[in-house]
Amino acid sequence: MFYSLTGKLVHTGPGLAVIDVGGVAFKCITSMNTLRRLPRLMETATLYTHLNVREDALDLFGFFSMAELNCFKLLTAISGVGPKVGVAILSELAPEDVAIAAAGGDAKRFTRANGVGAKLAQRIVLELKDKVNDFSGSAGFEGDLAAGGPSASGNAAHAVSALTTLGYSPSDAAAAVGKLDSSLPPEELIRLALKGFGAQKK
Repeated sequence: MFYSLTGKLVHTGPGLAVIDVGGVAFKCITSMNTLRRLPRLMETATLYTHLNVREDALDLFGFFSMAELNCFKLLTAISGVGPKVGVAILSELAPEDVAIAAAGGDAKRFTRANGVGAKLAQRIVLELKDKVNDFSGSAGFEGDLAAGGPSASGNAAHAVSALTTLGYSPSDAAAAVGKLDSSLPPEELIRLALKGFGAQKK
């Protein structure tokens, strides 16, 4: 229903931001990562949104970047991960950290979030890692990496796999990472690739 909101940031609080759009103030539930990146009060802000419909309420979630919104949707599609837990995870981990932890099978990193125990963390890693393997295990994907793209092993391949976890296509992820210095750490490659995707949409 809502793709994004752009307006004056009129209020922030623990886990929420309020955007005034033409005199109508929208309360968005959001992560600590998004709150840290918002401008000062009364300045213009944009949040990418997701409307969660329940029987007794309509909850609007807002995120600073499309990558964080995509990550939120991926997380909440997992059984046992509701919107509150999704926000809790994204308050502890940036989208690229979620992707790297999933690609590397690091369930322990997810337990840093409120509401995430060991079993749920393992389920998150299993389901997100399967998404990565669905892409990186295909011959076509490895071919893209070998043909003029980043190496099929090492930091670049790790970054590409993590980007596919965030919902980007293997070809787009390989192209974005292929423009970067593959000697950089995977986290930095992912951040730069996400920055590039964001710039393309402006």
